[in-house]
Amino acid sequence: MNFFRIHGRRLKTFRRYALIAAVSLAPAWGVHTWLGTSENTTMAQNINVPLPTLGGAQLWTDHDHRNGYRIQQNAVTKHWRLLDPNNIRRAWGSRADVDEALNELQPEIASPGDRPVVVLLHGLMRTDNCMKSLETKLHTEGFDQTIRFGYASTRGSLAESAAALREVLEHQSPDAEFAFVGHSMGNIITRHLIGDLQADGDPHGLLPRMKSMVMLGPPNQGAAIARRLAPTGVFGLVAGPGAMELGTRWSDVESNLATPPFPFAIVAGKVATPIANPLVDGEGDFVVSLEEAQLDGAQTVHQVPVLHSFLMEEPDVQDWTIEFLKDH
Repeated sequence: MNFFRIHGRRLKTFRRYALIAAVSLAPAWGVHTWLGTSENTTMAQNINVPLPTLGGAQLWTDHDHRNGYRIQQNAVTKHWRLLDPNNIRRAWGSRADVDEALNELQPEIASPGDRPVVVLLHGLMRTDNCMKSLETKLHTEGFDQTIRFGYASTRGSLAESAAALREVLEHQSPDAEFAFVGHSMGNIITRHLIGDLQADGDPHGLLPRMKSMVMLGPPNQGAAIARRLAPTGVFGLVAGPGAMELGTRWSDVESNLATPPFPFAIVAGKVATPIANPLVDGEGDFVVSLEEAQLDGAQTVHQVPVLHSFLMEEPDVQDWTIEFLKDH
């Protein structure tokens, strides 16, 4: 009797977890077919329970922003979801599903404000949350509209991230103007986007509406640290194709990058540490050297005694960045 009771319980437990797994993985497998729905009806229409999320970390890339709502695509499963301003998932499934849900929940696109929309871009292996404190200070200084662009920095190429950023900008008001603050890889994605727009004629007229940019710790000449870690094999596996493009594949991607045709400044870290980073050549912020940060055309290169990972959170850097945006 005990044998049957124990194994009966195990069977029930197995069935319960199998159901949970099936529901969780449904978008990747397209299991709407075995639920008896039509090909035009996805899982989002059958099982769409609002659930809290972390907002996306290395697996999700933003493709639309509207008044705090975000449409994201998973870099692995390729399915889509809609998050509200509190990172609650409001819909998931196909792109059509989440577009429809967004239009129902937030039909209005924000009208342009007195100042440009500031687009904040995080760096490699970080999330948009690392730009939150800068966003808060921007709001207090009169930059009411901001977009913290999140992307799967370790799973996608620079071109893929740039294409997603372009989609986000093209979904804003056709009269909106933009300013950019990027950290590390985020600057290279912006430069890739500008190059893409210049190459294909910019059909939505984004370039004339880009007003200024501040680059925080940008690897504008590639990254020696990425080149030297690449042969390990582990680096590419963990950091992803975008990181490899900053290193051993820099010559392939550099021709796709453009110098911003609008005012931009560079904030470069110059720190003295007890032990120098042997993977970085010369002075710098312990990850990007002063030489690697340079880009012809910059209005100024502002050096600060701040480590690479903390540039966007340093109060003095935030104040300097905001003043530059105000002046341009």
